[in-house]
Amino acid sequence: MNPLFLKLGWRTLLRDLRAGELRLLIVAVTLAVAALTAVGFFADRLKGGLQRDARQLLGGDAVLRSDGVTPEVFIAKARSLGLQAISTVTFPTMGRALEADGGASKLVAFKAVPDGYPLRGSMTVADSVEGAGAATRDIPAPGTAWADASLLDALGLKVGQTLLMGDASFKLTRVIVQEPDRGAGFINFSPRVMVNSTDLPATKLIQPASRTNYRFAVAGTDAAVKTYVQWATQEIKKSELRGVRLESLESGSPEMRQTLDRAEKFLNLVALLAALLSAVAVAIVARGFAAKHLDDCAMLRVLGQPQRTIALAYTFEFVLAGMAASALGVVIGYAVHYGFVLLLAGLVETVLPAATFWPVLFGMGMGLTLLLAFGLPPVLQLAQVPPLRVIRRDVGNLRPASLAVLLVGVLGFAALLVAASSDLKLGLIAVGGFAGAVAVFAVASFAAVKVLRASVSETTAPRWLVLATRQLSARPAYAVVQVSALAVGLLALMLLVLLRTDLISSWRRATPPDAPNRFVINVQPEQGEAFQQALRDGGVTKFDWYPMIRGRLVAVNGKAVAPDDYADDRAKRLVDREFNLSHAAQQPSHNQVVAGRWTPDEAGALSVEDGLASTLGLKLGDSLRFDIGGQISEAKITSLRKVDWGSMRVNFFVMYPVATMTDVPVSYISAFRAPERKAAINGERPRSFDNELVKAFPNITNVDMSSTIAQVQRVLDQVIRAVEYLFGFTLAAGLVVLFAAITATREERAKEFAIMRAVGARASLLRQVQRAELAGVGLLAGFLASIVALAVGWGLARYVFDFSWTGSWTVPLLGSLAGAALALAAGWWGLRSVLNTPVVETLRKAQ
Repeated sequence: MNPLFLKLGWRTLLRDLRAGELRLLIVAVTLAVAALTAVGFFADRLKGGLQRDARQLLGGDAVLRSDGVTPEVFIAKARSLGLQAISTVTFPTMGRALEADGGASKLVAFKAVPDGYPLRGSMTVADSVEGAGAATRDIPAPGTAWADASLLDALGLKVGQTLLMGDASFKLTRVIVQEPDRGAGFINFSPRVMVNSTDLPATKLIQPASRTNYRFAVAGTDAAVKTYVQWATQEIKKSELRGVRLESLESGSPEMRQTLDRAEKFLNLVALLAALLSAVAVAIVARGFAAKHLDDCAMLRVLGQPQRTIALAYTFEFVLAGMAASALGVVIGYAVHYGFVLLLAGLVETVLPAATFWPVLFGMGMGLTLLLAFGLPPVLQLAQVPPLRVIRRDVGNLRPASLAVLLVGVLGFAALLVAASSDLKLGLIAVGGFAGAVAVFAVASFAAVKVLRASVSETTAPRWLVLATRQLSARPAYAVVQVSALAVGLLALMLLVLLRTDLISSWRRATPPDAPNRFVINVQPEQGEAFQQALRDGGVTKFDWYPMIRGRLVAVNGKAVAPDDYADDRAKRLVDREFNLSHAAQQPSHNQVVAGRWTPDEAGALSVEDGLASTLGLKLGDSLRFDIGGQISEAKITSLRKVDWGSMRVNFFVMYPVATMTDVPVSYISAFRAPERKAAINGERPRSFDNELVKAFPNITNVDMSSTIAQVQRVLDQVIRAVEYLFGFTLAAGLVVLFAAITATREERAKEFAIMRAVGARASLLRQVQRAELAGVGLLAGFLASIVALAVGWGLARYVFDFSWTGSWTVPLLGSLAGAALALAAGWWGLRSVLNTPVVETLRKAQ
C-alpha cells in the first residue's frame, strides 16, 4: 500500500487546523456528540441504578401479591429453591386515639410484618416527628407500632402515646420516614401504621369478608429467582388463579412513570435537535471547505498526484478530524452528564453505578457517521478537479453531490438518530419533520425568490433594493440553500422556545402546584350542603364535587360479558370489578371530548374514557348495561373523553351526561387543596383542617395526597432544569448553522462587491444592499421556520408528549423579526471583512 496519502492527509490536516478551516466542522460534530452522549451516559447510569434498586423498591427480588393468604404451593416452591421468603399483609382500617388523648380517628393503611422484613433495602425511621431519619433493619417489637408523621399529627398524638386499632392497643415508638416497598395503591395514600405480625390475631381485624392484600416476597440468587418467577408465571396461568399476580416496578405510581417517561423524551428530543442541526452545519461548511481547496487540488494534479491518492488523503484527514471531534464530544458529554446527576438527584436515592462503554462507542460512531455522511461527499469531488483549473478558474467547480452517496449517508444517520431517540414515534417525527421541513423551505424559498424578482421594479424601486434583489435572483440555488439552512437553524431555536414556554407550561399544568391534595369519599347526599359549606368556611374556594355510583358492567350490546371474554389482563380485571360511575349535566372542564358529542341532559347516553374504550373494544354507539345495586341501567355511548389521570382531579371511566339520577344508591366524592397549616400559638398547634372535617363528618374517608403531589412536582422541577441545561447544546448548534449559512457565500459576495466597488459603487450603498439582502433572507427564513415549528410542536405535543396545545398566532410575526435580527447579526460578524478588504486583493484572489 502506498503510504503517500497518509503523509499528505496528515499535512493537509495540520495546515487546515492552523488556518482555521476545520473549526466549524469540529465544533458542529463536537456539539452533536456531546449532546447525545451526555444524555446517553446519564440514561445508561440511571437504567443501571433502577435495575439495581428495583429489588429494594419491591422489598425483595420478586413479589407475589394476592387478595387472600398466599397459596401454599408458591411457598413450598420458594422453599425448595432455597429462597428467603417473608409474607406481609396490608389492609385499610381505622386508627384512633384514646378518649383521654382527644379520641380522634383516621383511616390508616395497616401493615403487619415479620422478622427479616424487608428482604431488600431498609426502613428509615425517626424517634420523633421532628427528628432526623435513620436506616434500620429492625421491625416493631410486639405491642408497639410505627406510624407516619401525618397520622400522629392528624390524631394529635406523640411518640410514646397509645394508638387503638381493632381490639388491640399499641404504643407508638417510631415515626416512619421511608418505606421501601410501599407501592402506590389507593389505600397506601393513607397514613401507614406498621406492627409486628405476631400482634395481628389480637386485633381481630381480619374477618371472612375483609379486603386484605398479601405480599409474598422472595430473595436469593439470580438464577433461583429467575426460575421461581418463570414457574410462578406459568402456575398462575395454568391454575387460572384469580387475584394472584407477580409484582414489578410497573405497578408503581403511574404519575411518576408518566413524568419520567416525558422527561426522557424531552431530553432525547433536545439531543436530536442538536444532532440534526449539526448535520446541516457540517454539510454547509464542508461544501465551503471543498470550494476553498479546488485550486490546491488542481496544483496537486499538475504535480502528478493521482485522483486515488488525493481522495484517500482527504478521507484520512476527515476521519482523523471526525475521531478527534467525536472524542472531544464524548469527553464533554461525560462531564456534562454529571450536571444531570446533580439536577436530577433523588430520582434514584443511592449512588448511581458507573456507566458502561456503550455511550462512548455510540458517540464515536455518531460523530464519524455525521462527518462522513454530510461532510465527505463534497470533499471527495476534490480528487476529480482537472489540472486545467490552474490556468482556467471556470472549470472543475463543485457539482451537486451524488444522490446515491447522500441517500446512503442520510439514511444511516437517520437510523442512528431514531435508535438514539429510544422512542420510534419521537424519532420519526423529529427526523421526518426536519426532512420535510427542508423540502418545504427549499420549494418556498425558490418560489419567493422568483416572486421577489418579478415584483421589484428596477425603474421605481430604490437602488439598494434593486441591487439586493439582483444579488438574490442572480444565484437562486445559493439563495435557496441559504434560506433553507437559515430556516432549519431558526426552526430548532423556535422549537426550543416553544418547548421552554408553551409545552413545558402545559406539562406543569397537568399537575400544577395548586393541584388538589385531598380526596374525600363516602360523603352522604344529606351531608352535601353542609360539607361544601365546611370547605368554604375553611377557605377552600375551588373543589371538585361529583356523585359516585358503584356499578358492574354486565352486558355490551345486549350480550353478557365476563372476564373470560377478554384476553387482556387489564380488561379481565376491569370487567371483574365494580366501576365508579358518575353523572353531571355539564362536561367536566378537565376532560376533553375526543369523539362524539357531550349533550347536557341527554337521556340514555354515556360518556366513556377513551383508554377504557380501547381496552374493552368499545366504540361510539355501543350499548352498555350496568347493574347498580340490583337496578339495571342501559345506555349508549355518545362520546369518548380523554382523561389525564395524573392531574389529581376527580375523574371517572363512565359518566351519564344528566344532572340527576333517581332511585340509585349514591355517595359523593370531592377533591380540593387543603388550607395551609396555621402557625402554633403559645407553643400549641391548632387543630388541623383535616381533623375538624373528620370530626364534623365522622363517616367520610379523607385521603391525603400531599406527599405524592410534592414528589411529582419535585421530579418535574428537576427534569425541567435538566432539559434547560441541555438546551445550551442545541442553542449553540443552531447558532453554528446560522453562522455557516450566512458565511457560505462569503467568497462570491466579496467578488461581486469588489467588482461593484471597482466601477464606482460607494461603500454605504453596498452596506445597504448587504443589510437588505440579509434582512430579506432572515424574514423569509424566520416566517417559514415559525410556521413549521408550530406544526412540529403541535405534532410533538399531541402524539409524543400527550399534551393539549395550540400555538399562538404571534409566533410567525415574532419568528420573522427574530430571523431578520439574527441574520443581520450573523452577517455583521461573518461578513464584516467583505467590504473592508481592498478591491485589488479581492480581484487578484478571484483570478
